[in-house]
Amino acid sequence: MQKIAIINGPNLNLLGIREPQIYGTNNFNDYYKSLQAKNLHCTLHYFQSNIEGEIINYLHECLTEKFDGIIINAGAYTHTSIAIADAIAAINIPTVEVHISNVMAREEFRKTSFLATKCVGSISGLGLKGYELALLYFTATE
Repeated sequence: MQKIAIINGPNLNLLGIREPQIYGTNNFNDYYKSLQAKNLHCTLHYFQSNIEGEIINYLHECLTEKFDGIIINAGAYTHTSIAIADAIAAINIPTVEVHISNVMAREEFRKTSFLATKCVGSISGLGLKGYELALLYFTATE
């Protein structure tokens, strides 16, 4: 059974109350429980931090804990953190970048992702469903 980490960055702990017109009204903890209940033939581990260094430390832990895949929504750090991108490259674990909103339809600065070139793929604009689609990428049998 695969071991998959879901990592959320800054302000994603406020899902459900933060700008619901953009991010929806569901909180992530409830959504995460629904993902676990779907039994997608993997073990899920969830981590959220508003602090860049904690995200980097957790990425490093994913290497030592032998994760098979990572789903990351780095929030605003997507557009600013070369350090998180470098950590993704350093650990060499397949990673999918997820964004709840369609970042390409938003402010100009959101169209830049330092993480995208280090990830196997990106999912944007499909709401929380993007996390499930990323999980399907990891768990689909060919």
